[in-house]
Parts: sequence; C-alpha cells; structure tokens
Amino acid sequence: MLTMYDARTNLAREVAHEVRSHFPQQTLEQTVPRSVRVSEAPSFGRTVISHDPHSSGAVAYMAVAKEIAERGRRQEEESGEA
Repeated sequence: MLTMYDARTNLAREVAHEVRSHFPQQTLEQTVPRSVRVSEAPSFGRTVISHDPHSSGAVAYMAVAKEIAERGRRQEEESGEA
C-alpha cells in the first residue's frame, strides 16, 4: 500500500511505478494521500475515520479496506472456498 502519496510530484509517481513493477501482485491500486487529518488523528487518540470520516485520508483508507476485502473474496472464489 502506497501511503503519503502525492500524485503531483514526479518522485511519487516514479516510486509508485517502481514499487508496482517489482511487486505487482502485492501492491494495491488504491493509494493513501498525504493528509493533515491522518497525521493529527493519533494526537486525539482517534483513527482518521473517526476523527474526520470525510477527509481524503479517511476516504482512501476505506477504499483500501474495500480493495483488500475484494482481493480476499476473489482468492476464496479461485480456491473454491466460497
């Protein structure tokens, strides 16, 4: 999972490309952007989802969870466990 991702920078795009080329099966499509809300949530003793559920970071982490769940569902179907 690529976190603190800023698609505006060449470096972030290059790093994402390299990671995905070396670990294509392991790297999620969803990225998590750099976000003040993600950074400040722990200081309030909260997750970003409970701190500001509509922030870009919270929305991205929810999408990450959905992507992981979908991958798990597909693996179960492929192995005949579903």
